[in-house]
Amino acid sequence: MNNKIGKFRWVIAILIFLVYTIAAADRANIGVVLPFIRADFHMSNTEAGALASLFLLAYAIAQIPSGFLYAKYGVRKIFSISMILTSLATGFVGLSSSVLGLKVSRFILGIAEGPLPIGITSTINRWFPSSEKGIVTAIFLSAAKFGPVLVAPLCAFIIYHFSWHYVFYFFAIPGIFLSVIWYLIVTNSPKESKFCTPEELELIEESIVNKNHDPAGTTKNRNFPLLDKIIRTREVPLISTKKEIFKSWNILGSMIGYFFMMGIVNVLLTWIPTYLINEKGFSLMKMGMVASSPWIGAIIGNMLGGWCSDRLLNKRRKPLMLASAAATIVMMLVLINAPNNPFILGALLLLTGILFNLGFSAYMVYPMGLTTKEVFPIAGSIINTGGQLGGAACPLIAGLLLDNFSWSYVFSFMSLCSFLCLLVLLTINEPIQKSKVNS
Repeated sequence: MNNKIGKFRWVIAILIFLVYTIAAADRANIGVVLPFIRADFHMSNTEAGALASLFLLAYAIAQIPSGFLYAKYGVRKIFSISMILTSLATGFVGLSSSVLGLKVSRFILGIAEGPLPIGITSTINRWFPSSEKGIVTAIFLSAAKFGPVLVAPLCAFIIYHFSWHYVFYFFAIPGIFLSVIWYLIVTNSPKESKFCTPEELELIEESIVNKNHDPAGTTKNRNFPLLDKIIRTREVPLISTKKEIFKSWNILGSMIGYFFMMGIVNVLLTWIPTYLINEKGFSLMKMGMVASSPWIGAIIGNMLGGWCSDRLLNKRRKPLMLASAAATIVMMLVLINAPNNPFILGALLLLTGILFNLGFSAYMVYPMGLTTKEVFPIAGSIINTGGQLGGAACPLIAGLLLDNFSWSYVFSFMSLCSFLCLLVLLTINEPIQKSKVNS
């Protein structure tokens, strides 16, 4: 049976990685370009932070409407249209000739790109069995970090040879081609796909067990009684209505936790290039290399965390969420006194990226264990709304802190965010369905 199981779902996983690498690059390039935009338009740190936050505010606004649209109409058409609009909006940012034009363009980009993450997580939820959702979500969120890895050196090269405007022109092109590929091969569900074999469909719907993933049935028998007490493991019925989603503290609590963690991500994404150039005195090319460090670490952390969550922890999501929050508290405090040495600083940022992202993908997988597939897009959009609101607020707060204090206050602020996230995570449950407990 296992030899007959198709692997088309992994083609979709690769496409998800490519699509979101481009989307992440479209949103992350502003961080590298920001010092040059500030020089052209004479912007303060607060104004620069507000420019970054405008995109994320629009992104947050788009989340819940996107969830309802996906729940009603499916992913295929809406996702492809969103990708095309994202590419066009990216190009328009490069055409901006005033601060107002930049703000409007970034806001439009946020609205256009907003539907993408919920479309991807909805696709993962429908196209992969529960034993693979953690690792595939890690692949998706690794793309969100791989984009910035490419962005820093690539933007530095483009700016050096052309100008900051051309960064947005070049970045606008790939998404249009990928949107066409997505529309042609990714259906709303595997049942509708001509590429998905009956055996692969059975695996996705968990009618059969993939022995290659669990040759001895060991993951089913793995028990962690002490850990389950700490993470509040509970048997829960699946949420099947929209009303129940908005009443669930597990959903709302994870949304608040994601608020703080996405806030930290976007402070780093927006301000690390400026930090390296202005605070540490790095050259443009040296900045381009060191600024990639946390995102290389993020890829490692996401993949390692997704694998551990699926296999070692038997689909428990909270342990690594808690571990990441706790580790980030420490790393932000360590970075306050980071040296100017690019190798040491790069190593610290790499370690920060690994530890921070061990549990990062779990925020998107967590609601998959709480809801039915039909209402998951709404639950996912609520959590992501919280994340993007945090992402919108924190870069602006960082700009205010820089205008009035120093970088030490920025890193202390991010450490406080991690601590608050940890407190909230301790109050939500680790969900297990009765059928899984008894199996």
